[in-house]
Amino acid sequence: MKLLHVDSSILSAQSVSRQLTADVVAQWRAHHPETRVEYLDLAVDAPGHFGADSLGIKFGIQAAPTEAQRRENEVSERLVSQFLAADVIVVGAPLYNFTIPTQLKAWIDRLAQAGRTFKYTEQGAVGLATGKTVIVASSRGGVYSTSDGGRAMEHQESYLKVVFGFFGITDVRFVCAEGVALGEAPRAEALNSARIAIERVTASSVAANQELAAQAA
Repeated sequence: MKLLHVDSSILSAQSVSRQLTADVVAQWRAHHPETRVEYLDLAVDAPGHFGADSLGIKFGIQAAPTEAQRRENEVSERLVSQFLAADVIVVGAPLYNFTIPTQLKAWIDRLAQAGRTFKYTEQGAVGLATGKTVIVASSRGGVYSTSDGGRAMEHQESYLKVVFGFFGITDVRFVCAEGVALGEAPRAEALNSARIAIERVTASSVAANQELAAQAA
């Protein structure tokens, strides 16, 4: 089993989402000691934002790709191949200005490739990256989940659920620590709740895999 561990926070050791993804991976490996882990730190090694050269080679804007287009295509192919090779993807997604970090968005833009992670049909788009488990560890300085106004402002988990679903991934699980900037007590409570949730989502993933294995047998 292959697990891709992705962090995107710019806060290094002070990052809550990085603490949570590390806990998720540790719990997963405790249940699946044979798991091979590959790590991607988007704060250190982020792809460039989408531009004309990123799309040109895909859509045949000109007969022969330029050197810039070839370089951009190599980046996209490396990232999408790494993503497709993983059985489990653990994503750290802090809330920055009501949405995900630009580094994480740039990564997702490279994954969204027709013919690789989705395809177009007469009935609409169909996801191709099926059979994967995604666990998103999100963090928020404030509290957004307990009011209609807060939920309307949150474009973090809502976006990730949609985009991974577009890729064909139906098993998307979320662990959230919110209110971490509201003081020591709210931060401690949020981290404790998140760690309880981590135990639940990793255990339920194990149970699901065992059920699938039993059905296959």
